[in-house]
Amino acid sequence: MTTTAVSPLRTDFERSVADYWNTNRVDPVNLRLGEVDGLYHHHYGVGEPDWSVLDGPGQGVIAELHRLESAQADLLLDHLGPVQPGDAVLDGGSGRGGTSIMANARFGCRVDGVSISEYQVDFANEQAARRGVADQVRFHFRNMLASGFGDGSRRAIWTNETTMYVDLFDLYAEFARMLRFGGRYVCITGCANDVTGRRAKSVSRINEHYTCDIHPRSEYFKALAANGLVPINVVDLTAATIPYWELRAKSEVATGIEEAFLTAYREGSFHYLLIAADRV
Repeated sequence: MTTTAVSPLRTDFERSVADYWNTNRVDPVNLRLGEVDGLYHHHYGVGEPDWSVLDGPGQGVIAELHRLESAQADLLLDHLGPVQPGDAVLDGGSGRGGTSIMANARFGCRVDGVSISEYQVDFANEQAARRGVADQVRFHFRNMLASGFGDGSRRAIWTNETTMYVDLFDLYAEFARMLRFGGRYVCITGCANDVTGRRAKSVSRINEHYTCDIHPRSEYFKALAANGLVPINVVDLTAATIPYWELRAKSEVATGIEEAFLTAYREGSFHYLLIAADRV
């Protein structure tokens, strides 16, 4: 694990976020799902489930939820563009490392992941070592707002459900600095409806549960444009993620937050979005 010379935790909010994820070590969702094949994610799923798993043992539901979260990561990687084995890419807010490990397996590229949770960084590095890719996939205790990587050093960067913890203008300025000309940024995130989202009780419940601050949808496009990142593809994944939450709500790893997500998505106050943008 590497860190920057100064602490990556610069504000009380960042310290509270790091504390949340450092103490949330036995989250049954991420850990139980990752036990299916040893690939541990820190995000949600997309796609139509095989509902017949509800008629079988509970492990079948766990495996199906894991399939859907891995499908989400595959979808993100589909939008990264022509990444080559010699390229370097960055996972901003890398969690337990699943998407980074998948990117290396698919492209053969070098991957750096950054997180402000020391626990997550240690966990992810252990997973990379177990898979024999620690020389190519490394996780660092760093802040993605000031990661310390070189100008133009990245062919691609992604964030997978992590942008709700940062100022988007600051984040995209840092990403634009690191991306080479023509490099690709891909984001999957939940975002609030600009008209109703910030007032919705369901969205407030999600913010409270995860110690985050969900941005309105328009904020993403303003911040991207301000930093020379031009969207080339925008996909609304809201309908595609609802079945994941419906299945999770019936599972043994349900946490109680499922109803807030389902209400927010169904009432239209909350969207699940993929944005792919190029550095120009």
